[in-house]
Amino acid sequence: GDFVEFTADGGLVVYGRSDATLNPGGVRIGTAEIYRQVATLAEITDCVAIGYESHGDTEIWLFVKLRPGCTLDQSLVDRIKASLRSSLTPRHVPRRIYAVGDIPYTRSGKKVELAVTDAVHGRPLNNLSALANPEAIAEFEAIGRQAIAGGGVERRE
Repeated sequence: GDFVEFTADGGLVVYGRSDATLNPGGVRIGTAEIYRQVATLAEITDCVAIGYESHGDTEIWLFVKLRPGCTLDQSLVDRIKASLRSSLTPRHVPRRIYAVGDIPYTRSGKKVELAVTDAVHGRPLNNLSALANPEAIAEFEAIGRQAIAGGGVERRE
């Protein structure tokens, strides 16, 4: 579950852990499993997965940051889902996939899944000053508002 980068001179940079647990249908899924698989797709530079509470269950929502010039079209959505289904399980397949401009991280390099979850659910966020890129949160808040307004998801406080 650690995110690392191998440097050109043979070093290793450890960015931090991402091992939140999602529970769709009562099945425990670590987000790092999803991230490892999605990272194999050339069009995607980063992603974050959350559990969205809806209708008494948890849906997996995946947010992807795309390489410049790439778009989240139906072909890419289908490839993401097929990759997760074939390499992991059908339970790992996200209910919704959104393209976003940036993925929020703490100043120490940890992906902030809980802040994204709170933003999408419309809950107040604590300690935005700990984020390296707090401006990224606004897009997740907007997606949550649009999803709720468009129906199909219920707002949970």
